[in-house]
Amino acid sequence: MTPVLLYCDDEAAAACRLAETAGLTAAAIECHRFPDEELRLTLPLHAAAAFPETLVIYRSLDRPNDKLVELLLIARHARAQGVRRLVLVAPYLAYMRQDIAFHPGEVVSQPLIGHFLAELFDAVITVDPHLHRIERLDQAIPLEHAVALSGAPRLAELIAEKRANPLLVGPDAEAHQWVQSAAAVTGFGVGVCHKTRHGDRNVAITLPELDVAGRQVVLMDDVASSGHTLARAAEALLHAGAASVDVAVTHALFAGNALAVIRAAGVGEVWSTDCIAHESNAIAMAPVLGEALKGVATTGG
Repeated sequence: MTPVLLYCDDEAAAACRLAETAGLTAAAIECHRFPDEELRLTLPLHAAAAFPETLVIYRSLDRPNDKLVELLLIARHARAQGVRRLVLVAPYLAYMRQDIAFHPGEVVSQPLIGHFLAELFDAVITVDPHLHRIERLDQAIPLEHAVALSGAPRLAELIAEKRANPLLVGPDAEAHQWVQSAAAVTGFGVGVCHKTRHGDRNVAITLPELDVAGRQVVLMDDVASSGHTLARAAEALLHAGAASVDVAVTHALFAGNALAVIRAAGVGEVWSTDCIAHESNAIAMAPVLGEALKGVATTGG
């Protein structure tokens, strides 16, 4: 039987784009929340005979806590119905930032969540996971098929359409890999700021030694969360004479008033991939995810 892709209604658009690209049947999971916050999930496959050998679950793990419980319930139920191969497409992968204990007693979430997913799934595909101190996704998720893709090349193509010879700038050292990847596609100049963090929403930015006067600058990063790092970088660039500052990110988390914070700092356009559904989505990742999914969905366990 052809693999089936399951998704939840809040991600229907991106999931259906991926299913169409990969040539899969797509169907929605029904989710009901009881008054006490427990979940009741109903899969659109009502008998064991209806379950394919390979089942693909599309669930981006922004706002992850309930979603991790969903994955546990779905995966265990699917195994009980005879599904032999389970593939998770999680365009955004949560809990990857806490890869060491920054203070005594802190729980290091990256390997714990990684092993949790590895116990449930045979393959995991994600985009631009926050891997700061490790080189490969399988070091966090111990699976043969732990696939990390990047949204930077797709964003680079969009930037090339929107801006003539812009300067690509990373707001901090961790963004270096994304601006370099984008520059490899476009040939645009790059720079990386230095960030000093004083709290979740309190950061100081030092610009790279570049002449930004009169330049169209695009800030690139893997994720925009509180927005304060991007805002402080935009303010510094505009103060240094940049003609304009736009933002291109893979993951549009934009917690709380983050988008307003960025706009207030003088940012013009904000572009993101559809890894997380958001009004700023300008790039579909289905073509990239689809190629990767074709490879792992048909691979033996």
